[in-house]
Parts: sequence; C-alpha cells; structure tokens
Amino acid sequence: MSELESIESEALGAVQAAADLAALDAVRVAELGKKGRISAFMKTLGKMTPEERQVAGPLLNALKTRVADAVAARKTVLEDAALDAQLATEYEDLTLPPPPEPVGALHPVMQVFEEMAAIFGTMGFAVAEGPDIEDDWHNFTALNFPEGHPARETHDTFFMNNPEGGAPKVLRTHTSPVQIRTMMEQKPPIRIIAPGRVYRNDWDATHTPMFHQVEGLVIEKGIHMGHLKGCLIDFVKAFFEVDTVEARFRPHFFPFTEPSAEMDVKYTKKGDSIQIGQGDSWMEILGSGMVHPNVLRNCGIDPDEYQGFAFGMGVDRLAMLKYGMPDLRPYFEADPEWTRHYGFAPWLTPTVSGGLS
Repeated sequence: MSELESIESEALGAVQAAADLAALDAVRVAELGKKGRISAFMKTLGKMTPEERQVAGPLLNALKTRVADAVAARKTVLEDAALDAQLATEYEDLTLPPPPEPVGALHPVMQVFEEMAAIFGTMGFAVAEGPDIEDDWHNFTALNFPEGHPARETHDTFFMNNPEGGAPKVLRTHTSPVQIRTMMEQKPPIRIIAPGRVYRNDWDATHTPMFHQVEGLVIEKGIHMGHLKGCLIDFVKAFFEVDTVEARFRPHFFPFTEPSAEMDVKYTKKGDSIQIGQGDSWMEILGSGMVHPNVLRNCGIDPDEYQGFAFGMGVDRLAMLKYGMPDLRPYFEADPEWTRHYGFAPWLTPTVSGGLS
C-alpha cells in the first residue's frame, strides 16, 4: 500500500499548491474524477478476493475521503481570498456625486396602449395585429364601404402608386382590416382588440396624418347592444380610474356597423384637466356599433347564427384627456423635455388591480 501513500502525498501536495479555483478543480478531476487515479484504484476492488477487499477497501475509502476533504478545505480558502480581492478593488466612493438618474421614459401613447391591453385583457380580449399597408378590399370593400365613399378619395386617404398597374395600396385608415383578417382566419367566438398606427390626410392641433387607434371586436352567438354598452362603460371606468360613469349612446352612421352609435361621457373641466364622471358637459370619446351583416358575410360568417359588436377609439386623444396634454403635435416632435415631463417609467407594467398609471 506504499503506492497509495505516494498517491495521497502527491494529491494533497497538488491541492495545497493550487493557486486558484480552476487549478484546484483540475486536481480534483485528476484524482477523484471518473478517470482519476483514486477512482481507478476503486474500480479494482471488484477483482480482488474477499480477504484482499477487506484490507484494501477501508484504505481506499479513507484515501478518497481525505483527498475530498482537502479539496473542500482548499476551495473555501481560495473562495475567501477571491472575495477579499474583489472587495479590495470594488468600492463606492461616497465623496463622489451620485450618478445621473436614467432619463429614458415611456411615451404616453405607449403607456395608454399598455393600459388598454391590461383592461381588455381582464375581459378576455386578445391582442391582434396587421400590416400598415393594406389593399382596397381589406380596408374598404370588406368593411361595406360603397364605391364613391369619401374615405376612398385622396383628400382623406393616402394612396400608394402600384408599379404593377393594379389597384393601389393604401396606408390603412383604421385598424378595422385587422378585424377582417381575424374573422377570415379564426372561427367564432372571437374577442380581440387591434391596436396600431393609422393614417389620414389631416394635420392640426387635434389631428395628425399618422395617429394611433385601438379597435375591438366581439363575435359570438346572442350578442346585442347591451353587451356593447356594458363593455365600454366598464372600460371607461377602469381607464379613467373612476367609480361611476354616466354615458349616452347617440345614433350615428358607420358603413361597417348597424346600428351604429357614438359614446359620450359626462365630464367637467377644472383648469387644464378633464375629470370624467363629473359635471354636466358631454364629450364624445369613441364610435361603436353592431357588426354589419354584410361584413360578417364577407368574412364567411353566417349573420343568422353569429352576431357581434365593434368599437374604435383614438389612443392619442385618450392620452390627451387622461394626462392633460393640450396639443397632439408634440407627440411626434421628439422633444426630450416633453417626454421627460409626460413620460412614464418603462419598467412599470399597468395592471387593473395594481393601478394603471
């Protein structure tokens, strides 16, 4: 067994000589690994006679234990030394001024998108998306827009030249084409919101050529206007974080819904802020209605079996109302001072239960 004593002496010497954790682990593998020297001796026990095994077994197990203990003890020493070295080089000089705070902020429009997704998510809505560049069928025809409708004219819509000579593409004027694509790809029941950018030929304090919109769609059996009204009133309460909302629905016309209605809510103005749920003034905030049977048929859905409602609202305007921004145009001017003033912490995710803003 002098060979074992020699192995132990060499192994313990190598353990003590290991200058860092990597060198120590190399020693451990060389001695105790599957192909290590001590492990190789342990494998020979099976070939020994019972008498030989009674003598060699305890010696080998004791050797293995002593080397393993030495490795563990040396590892503790090396880890403590590494930590002391790290602490010696990494320190905080309290006499220095504090580092500047992060200046990045989430744009109010993106904040409102997140808030709306959180609210409608609790109602069972999924988020659906579609392309910004659409064809005439998805943007107009499938949505029951007749030929000659003003929305099909260049003074309202951005048309794109088609190099192939066919019907020109358009920058979508609403996110309603996402509803069409969803109804053609999915079978009812359907419950989605469609957020995104839309484009119209307009520019003033309250209108921009590109703005943001969220539309909603529900297609199920037995849907009626009562479901639409309840859904939208619950949304307004959650979005503006008020307990009561007095709303009215005025008859209106949209080609893709019948009947159609605009939703007004009561509000009061105090200084530059708008307070929803108070006062005696009415303010229109969105358009809505029951999905027109022609739209359902265009998408391959039987209007005698399924009904649905849809709504659409401008995200930029909702952000103005909720957060007191008087003009739409600074939304797109990339002014860092404006973003710092109206922006939101990007890591705070809105929740209905924990607070939206």
